[in-house]
Amino acid sequence: MKERTPRPWLAAYGQDISPDLPAPAHPSLAALVAATCESFGRRPAFTCVVPNGMNGTLRFSQVGAMSDAFASFLRHHCGLEPGARVAVQMPNGLAYPVAAFGVFKAGGVLVNTNPLYTPSEMIHQFNDSGTEVLVICDMFADKLTEVIPKTGIRHVVLAGVPEFFPRIPETIVRGVQKVWTRSLPPVPKLGVPVLRIRDALRIGRKLPKVTDWDQIGPEDLALLQYTGGTTGVAKGAMLTHGNILANLEQVKAMGGRHMSGEDCVLTALPLYHIFAFTANLMTFFALGARNILVPSPRPVQNIQRALENYPVTWVTGVNTLFNGLMNEEWFAAFPPKTLKAAIAGGTALHHAVAERWHRITGTRVAEGYGLTETAPLVSFNPLEQSMRIGSIGVPVPGTDVALVDDKVEPVAEGEPGELLVKGPQVMRGYWNRPDETEKSMQNGWFFTGDVAVMDKDGYLTIVDRKKDMVLVSGFNVYPNEVEDCLAGLENVLEAAVIGVPDKNTGEAVRAYVVQNPDAAGTVTKEEVIAHCRKHLAAYKVPKSVVIRDELPKSPIGKILRKDLKAEVRAEFAKGA
Repeated sequence: MKERTPRPWLAAYGQDISPDLPAPAHPSLAALVAATCESFGRRPAFTCVVPNGMNGTLRFSQVGAMSDAFASFLRHHCGLEPGARVAVQMPNGLAYPVAAFGVFKAGGVLVNTNPLYTPSEMIHQFNDSGTEVLVICDMFADKLTEVIPKTGIRHVVLAGVPEFFPRIPETIVRGVQKVWTRSLPPVPKLGVPVLRIRDALRIGRKLPKVTDWDQIGPEDLALLQYTGGTTGVAKGAMLTHGNILANLEQVKAMGGRHMSGEDCVLTALPLYHIFAFTANLMTFFALGARNILVPSPRPVQNIQRALENYPVTWVTGVNTLFNGLMNEEWFAAFPPKTLKAAIAGGTALHHAVAERWHRITGTRVAEGYGLTETAPLVSFNPLEQSMRIGSIGVPVPGTDVALVDDKVEPVAEGEPGELLVKGPQVMRGYWNRPDETEKSMQNGWFFTGDVAVMDKDGYLTIVDRKKDMVLVSGFNVYPNEVEDCLAGLENVLEAAVIGVPDKNTGEAVRAYVVQNPDAAGTVTKEEVIAHCRKHLAAYKVPKSVVIRDELPKSPIGKILRKDLKAEVRAEFAKGA
């Protein structure tokens, strides 16, 4: 592809956004964490709030000391070598930053893992990444009897949602469905050492401090962030320290004078997701701001105490979260008075939601766009300008974009084309997948698989997805994975999976299945859903199932999802 030179979006930066991205102040995330904790000392860094009103807070100095101890535990007790992978499988809580920052200081590579993954999903991710140490929420320890024997994990560390609280509250944390008591059930014997995180820190404090993290540089690997990419099953995007550090500078550049260390950000999105990891955890931490962590935003009432008890200035979320908040009487009647703005991403922001949010709160929802492979921010609506609802904004400083046709030639202004991205935040490639890396990256350009249009001012709008990914509440669902799961049903001959519009989650998964004539039983919708619930995370489970005599196919026998999508468009056009 010819290099793109026109950059009409530069004019949208105005006087508050510099087109020149400053070099990060630190060579690694470990160095950033250490310097930040020293700079802000006794200021509160993280507060975790659970539904019954109990909470716990860690100051910057505590986060620094605890992550130092965890790094020593990993390096000297677990024998973790620099570059080794450590999985952290936790909902939002105080243990998450302690563990993640400790991994960086130990020179390890963080493998963020969804705590609601099934054992089969965990086994795939841990084996693919080569995970050696697992930090997992203790309420999910029962999965480990199946997982540990089938992986190379050598050490397990358990942590609770109310970890580091003044006392353990007896409460129900919705979304993870666990009643906390003072005596947790015993952990089954796994054949590997198992410790609680408090004991790991106690051990780490007695061991030599890890000091060679100053040898970590921008090109070293920081995260394996798993995604389906533009196609296929989950694979690890290799994000370097430089990728994340550059994206922090890009977020701060777009936030401009609106973001500072005096801010208080509500973190209801999961930190294991790249959106919250970069925008909430790392960016606001680096500023010296306070993070209010909510373990689960479902039901949305779980957020009430956080908003009522703390001076929240920023909220990050997806369309469904903003819509859910506004449907709460307590929020609509008493919106937070300290709020500056909200940041939307992960899925398309509906016009009606953005307009209603402005009416209720008096603040704007600034929509942006990003991907796991870009750490994640690519574009954002400038806060100083009139925000364009429906647009994902303009490319952030240091980023170049191009819209191309199927021949990888630039399209005309206003015409749709596949969005390509180049910049310091673009991943190194997919872990151990050179073939997938080659498909998605050429000459430094990342092919997003999303189709967009750009107006004369450089504002981008996503119009379609080139691939078949389904986006459920901001989470990627890949049809191949669900179809592979359905293939394990004896009564199913073949299956196809697509996304259909859903007012609550943006899109929902729909499965089309064909009866296996050789099977003894008859396939039912209930059987299909029950099977998927057993093997897939909840958001991947089909919300609807259609049983068909046959599926549309090409002359060579390939199932045509596009024909099923056409049927769905006609179905919803009729108001079905």
